[in-house]
Amino acid sequence: MKGRVAIVTGGASGIGWACVESLAQAGVNCVIADIDVPGGERAAAKLNEQGCAGLFVKTSVSSAGDVRNLVDATAEKFGRLDILINNAGLQYVAPIVEFPEERWDTLIGVMLTGTFLCTKYSLPHMIKNKWGRVINISSLHGRVASPFKVAYISAKHGILGLTKVVALEQAGNGITCNAICPAYVRTPLVEKQIENQAKTHGISEQDVIQKIMLEPAAIKRLLEPCEVASLVKYLCTDDAAGITGSAIDIDLGWTAH
Repeated sequence: MKGRVAIVTGGASGIGWACVESLAQAGVNCVIADIDVPGGERAAAKLNEQGCAGLFVKTSVSSAGDVRNLVDATAEKFGRLDILINNAGLQYVAPIVEFPEERWDTLIGVMLTGTFLCTKYSLPHMIKNKWGRVINISSLHGRVASPFKVAYISAKHGILGLTKVVALEQAGNGITCNAICPAYVRTPLVEKQIENQAKTHGISEQDVIQKIMLEPAAIKRLLEPCEVASLVKYLCTDDAAGITGSAIDIDLGWTAH
């Protein structure tokens, strides 16, 4: 993998940053796409301090112009683009009848439209080199539903369909496309969600963790970002060349019921 180039959206923190670290350790040059400018600049600086080639590009993935700029900046600096990790995400918790329409547009825009745009503009570089990896971070909630998360769950389900289409279209170009469906991961997004769920359900944050997040799981703990990043790195290798169009669960046994 040494010398390959990856874009990681939402790469300044959480799962995205874990993916950046994991790929960089394997010799991959990483471009961090995020709306968090201070966080993205710190992340890129940390990579460069470690002797890895890192670049931060402020990007709103729901903007076609921003995504084109991201891909152009990557190609200009590194001369190629091999790997795309579509990870950017956010959450909003409310009953459907109270769910703000602008929040629906924002969540669908970032997680579903953003995945489409980043894939659309990255693929030509992979097609040119007859090699590529597109990995979409979906969710356990791309498989099953929970109340009060209509936009998030709709977007994450949609990502699985998009993944299959890309896999079928690009199989002849040496490009694979897969989705990863983790259960709750210990990230800033989940920590904020615990707070929001507690308010929505009128229960304590500890009860949210135990009675909502962990209750259906066989293994009673949160996942760590590095566990997702390890699977991402494997899917980027040539050993995983036969895996495409798949949605791979890391769900702590949630869907084994």
